[in-house]
Amino acid sequence: MAQGRGSASAGRAIGATAFAVACCCCVVIADAATTYYVGDSNGWSFSSPSWPNGKHFRAGDTLVFRYIPWIHNVVAVDEDGYNGCTTPPGSRTYTSGADSITLTRGDNFFICTRFGHCNLGMKLVVSAA
Repeated sequence: MAQGRGSASAGRAIGATAFAVACCCCVVIADAATTYYVGDSNGWSFSSPSWPNGKHFRAGDTLVFRYIPWIHNVVAVDEDGYNGCTTPPGSRTYTSGADSITLTRGDNFFICTRFGHCNLGMKLVVSAA
């Protein structure tokens, strides 16, 4: 009977070792998404249109728009909404002052619709690979 218990213990030890080796060999390294603060320390503002220059965005990255909510907003629009400073049906409007938006592949368009700000240049396009 002692041999039976010993065999089970040895079997568990071998099984645990095999599991540990299998786990180490199957590690998958995924690209981590990056969080960007639009406008850096200036936040979402009239200087934001040039903010993406030199940055490399990927689908799944997060943009955080920081602004004073009674002065600005963020509206995610399509290209026509961006070009015409309009809010097409289905556009998402953000008003918290600290909005997190996940980028999709391709061009992502954003405008501020408060007080004619978009027409004054407060809009942003971010291209994500």
